[in-house]
Amino acid sequence: MSRTLDSLLKEQAFLHADRLAVITPTNSVTYGQLHERASRVAARLRNDGIVRGDRVGILVSNRIEWLEIFFGAVTVGAVVVPFSTWSTSAELEALVEDADLKILFAATAFGDRDFMADLQRLQGEGLRVVALDAPGTDMFDRYEDFPAEGPVEILPPGAGSSAGDDALILYTSGSTSVPKAVRLAHFGLIENGFNIGERQGLSGTDRILLSAPLFWAYGGANALQATMTHGATLVLLEKFDAGLALDMIERHSCTSIYTLPAMTGALVRHPAFTPARTASVRTGVTIGNEEEFLLAADGLGIPHLCNVYGLTETYGNCAVTWHEWPQEQRARSQGTMLPGQLIRIRDEATGEIIPSDQLGLIEIGGYVTPGYSGKSAALNGDIFTEDGYYRTGDIGHLNEAGGLIFSGRSTEMIKRAGINVSPAEVEAAMARHGSVAQVAVVGVTDDRRGELIFAYVVPTGDGASVDEIYVFLRAQISKYKIPDWIEFCDDLPLTVTGKLHRKQMKENAKDLMAQRLRSVS
Repeated sequence: MSRTLDSLLKEQAFLHADRLAVITPTNSVTYGQLHERASRVAARLRNDGIVRGDRVGILVSNRIEWLEIFFGAVTVGAVVVPFSTWSTSAELEALVEDADLKILFAATAFGDRDFMADLQRLQGEGLRVVALDAPGTDMFDRYEDFPAEGPVEILPPGAGSSAGDDALILYTSGSTSVPKAVRLAHFGLIENGFNIGERQGLSGTDRILLSAPLFWAYGGANALQATMTHGATLVLLEKFDAGLALDMIERHSCTSIYTLPAMTGALVRHPAFTPARTASVRTGVTIGNEEEFLLAADGLGIPHLCNVYGLTETYGNCAVTWHEWPQEQRARSQGTMLPGQLIRIRDEATGEIIPSDQLGLIEIGGYVTPGYSGKSAALNGDIFTEDGYYRTGDIGHLNEAGGLIFSGRSTEMIKRAGINVSPAEVEAAMARHGSVAQVAVVGVTDDRRGELIFAYVVPTGDGASVDEIYVFLRAQISKYKIPDWIEFCDDLPLTVTGKLHRKQMKENAKDLMAQRLRSVS
């Protein structure tokens, strides 16, 4: 198998030129067509001076153009840096500054988010912007005119990518107040993606529904690579919509799905859902506890659904159940380690390595990030052990069959609808509001969303308003990071050592929400 992502696409185009690579609600391309389009993007990038190691940004939703740009950029040896289409102006400005881009490919709008003013500002600051769907302006290069015409030049040796080069830098929330830039190399993406596909039992005849964003590891490092390494077809939605997802599954006889607990719940609750509509789905991937897994497996009728564990830093997933395991076994663990992935358990109190069947901190070796980039590179000395294992901050153990049992996080990371949200990042944004003297953010368990975001605020004075804080936050952070609940209080509970008593805050938040629900019912 190819060792670089551009060679992988070339390989599949040679072997399966007429096989569909991607289907969207409005378009489709074969492997041959995708390779040709990516090659023309690569030729133009090379003609414009983009070389090995340069950073190429993508601010585009799940469209075929995203894949053209991605494979075109890695063909010339560039590193692709995708940005969230949920980013606010403030977030986008910080991300672009951190990423050190040479060029940015960007849609001018997505959903209710208009990027035009942001793109004009970035172009004015010296960053070259290539715009998709630019409405009547000559300020930007148009993507429609970007790919090179005529014969495509073959790159000389050493001009393109190599297996150990970075292919992707994905920004992910963490325990810090700013997103971390996770570097992922070609060979790790290919090897890990192939093994994830093997656990699902994928082949070239499969059609895999993905509505999670490609700028997440779940999409770009997992689903995309699992699909491409097996020569399968990616059925791509720009964003999750339960009705559209059901239509696409039924219309294209999808055989695999990448779902999350919130997506699963929306699908089975949709008024147009019937088991017959998802009967073609044989396998797939989900994240969650035993109840969440069973809802997807039984509710959607997926007989060989896989349970998984992983982080962006471990190339998406590092443990996956085999699709042919009994359902009970798949529901109760996140699977055995993938080939090339290592695991060990460390005692949280003593710091000693303990037997893997005992509960402790999870450390992963093997296919893990070579480190962070940008400002978060300062954390590189802390994330790895001396012998190269990645400190996940998660708690778990292995069962008697070697399956990983994920128990929770030792950090205060919030998992809202399957998306990691850093309390520190939300707290930092809220603290910038003039009415907020102190703030603490915790996650509260919720049946539908996994966790809700609960914020305690000590206001500066009597004039503080929850509504004003919400208006302020909508301009500062993405929608999914905005607290579900803001509670004013006189002070924040502290432990005897003077630290925030987050456990007590979680319990209090749960009680407050329960009381409010009882009062409205």
